[in-house]
Amino acid sequence: MDGPPEFGGQNKGCRPMELVLIGMGGCTAFDVVHILKKSRQDITDCVAEIDAERAPTDPKVFTRIHIHFKVSGRKLDPKRVDNAVKLSAEKYCSASIMLGKTAEITHDFEIAEAG
Repeated sequence: MDGPPEFGGQNKGCRPMELVLIGMGGCTAFDVVHILKKSRQDITDCVAEIDAERAPTDPKVFTRIHIHFKVSGRKLDPKRVDNAVKLSAEKYCSASIMLGKTAEITHDFEIAEAG
């Protein structure tokens, strides 16, 4: 972890709030993979790309977070992928649910056929 030079950092690592988003991305992607495997989907990869905005004044909490899932596999059922994403967001991902107390969280997904 690090910070900007004007606050004593050296720009050599992630900022603490970036790590919060990375943690949320890992948590929700893990859920999606687990749910899809339980529903017998042949998933090979899941990447959560996150875009976020923070409040302009202290405390600069997240106010908007968008998660775009890139899900790869063989003959994945879009309805099952959609369900997995929703279950993670609404029931299982503690990090997303916690951050949802201050931020509007949206999500979407795309499916790629694995070779």
